[in-house]
Amino acid sequence: MLQIPNQKLKEILIKEDLISAENFDKLAVESKRMGQNMADVLISQGVIKPNYFYTLVAKYVGVELVNLGGQAIEEKTLRKLSEDLARQKRALIFKEESDGTLSVAMEDPSDLATIEFLEKNLKVKIKPFLVTSDDLNRGFAFYGRHLTEDFKQIIEENIQASLRKKIGDVKEAAKDVPIVAIIDNILSYAISLQASDIHIEILESLILIRYRIDGVLHEIIRMPKEVHPAIVARIKLLGDLKIDEHLKPQDGRFRHKIGPDMIDIRISIIPVFYGEKVEMRLLPSTQRPLSMEELGILEDTRKIIEENIKKTYGMVLVCGPTGSGKTTTLYSILNILNRPEVNIVTIEDPIEYDIKYVNQTQINPLAGITFATGLRSILRQDPNIIMVGEIRDEETAEISVHSALTGHLVLSSLHTNDAATAVPRLVDMKVVPFLVAATLNVSIAQRLVRKICLNCIESYAADKGTAAFLEKQLKEVNPQSKLTVPKFLYRGKGCAVCHNTGYRGRNGIYEVLSIDEEIRKLIIKPEFSLSDLNDVAKKKGMITMFEDGLRKAALGMTTVEEVLRVIRE
Repeated sequence: MLQIPNQKLKEILIKEDLISAENFDKLAVESKRMGQNMADVLISQGVIKPNYFYTLVAKYVGVELVNLGGQAIEEKTLRKLSEDLARQKRALIFKEESDGTLSVAMEDPSDLATIEFLEKNLKVKIKPFLVTSDDLNRGFAFYGRHLTEDFKQIIEENIQASLRKKIGDVKEAAKDVPIVAIIDNILSYAISLQASDIHIEILESLILIRYRIDGVLHEIIRMPKEVHPAIVARIKLLGDLKIDEHLKPQDGRFRHKIGPDMIDIRISIIPVFYGEKVEMRLLPSTQRPLSMEELGILEDTRKIIEENIKKTYGMVLVCGPTGSGKTTTLYSILNILNRPEVNIVTIEDPIEYDIKYVNQTQINPLAGITFATGLRSILRQDPNIIMVGEIRDEETAEISVHSALTGHLVLSSLHTNDAATAVPRLVDMKVVPFLVAATLNVSIAQRLVRKICLNCIESYAADKGTAAFLEKQLKEVNPQSKLTVPKFLYRGKGCAVCHNTGYRGRNGIYEVLSIDEEIRKLIIKPEFSLSDLNDVAKKKGMITMFEDGLRKAALGMTTVEEVLRVIRE
């Protein structure tokens, strides 16, 4: 991300009345301590929005800010620069002027060396434009318009080459060029599609490769069953796992380089009926924790969360099923709380992002480090804030609650469907109700919804049937709701950028239950009822996940179909 010198940025923001000089100086010190650039700190703290910062940068550098989503990029123009080179230089050609000048979207349009390199190699004049990092990454998807056919052809060629060789030893096959090429292309293609997971599944007569993109699984390619042992062996080799172990589950991880980017890949291999199934989770190793705004948390919800995480003790729980973004939310909260005057220690499974000045511990059952034993050790490290990746059992729940009771702020996650169910879930883990009431500060439930592709978004008037259905759903979910069904809704038509799905990326829908005195009294009642707790919370103004989703559908952030899909799941 291109930067404005701190002093100039300070002058601009003070002039715009967005921050005081004192607060800017404090954040500048924090920026230096964290090793983050000033823009990332300002964005994560909610001082400025990413788009506003890029507008300031464009003015400072003296170039135009371009939105690639609104550009009709011709294939011939795009491919004047190869995809590898475009990714390496973080530059993309999006337009050719009548005089031959090429308009190039750049992450850093002040990079004269790159401009000179392009002019020299392309033998034309270059006109640089500023583009946001996210928009540039979306722009690279234009290269993928014919990528599916190329990918399948490359895979097919390497499969045939592997089958022709007929290598008997699976360890040797795992190092053979065709198998190496197959795995590299599976990973590269997944990264280009911004997939979060790769599933390699062995069926009776074939291998099925599926990618999870924006939370939904898509079948990508089928392969002959004969190459399965070599493919699994190659992945085991990369993850430093036992190649000759086929009857026990194995977990590992490795790093894969794509252009200038490094991706952390977490591996899980389990034995199934016809062989071994592989699941690979893709984690960008350089990704910073997102701000609450970037997570999709609206202002009223954000204020409730911020009030509760300012407390010096108690529990903050993030609830939802597997894959609902709980860990990402916890990292966002940790990033806000990460200050010089506090000691933060975590116990995680696994450590997904490395956060500077946070002491992160990975559980290791073979070494005797579980959530419970690790948490006991953490308490001897003089922590102010503790993050427990997940409360899974009675022992972890007990230690977490007692930690919160004795002056520590404890962050953790629970597998529950909504915010209120965190209370009976803890009670089921043998935590006494009065301790739940005394320690729980806030319970946040969430799901992930796909965002509408901004390149092909369109509005439409909700028909009477849709409006009546949504009105009925709203009354069923929360009879006290003050929301109204929007007259206009949004959807994505489908385009090359979103691979004709109408969606690009994901953010959250949230339900936040803040625990006050009235709710504490309700929790410790002998005749405690979950429905009573939900009713009281709604009367006190709690916005349910469906309501939050409906608000975001009205803002054009997602579709009502997407909200209903994840709520029903």
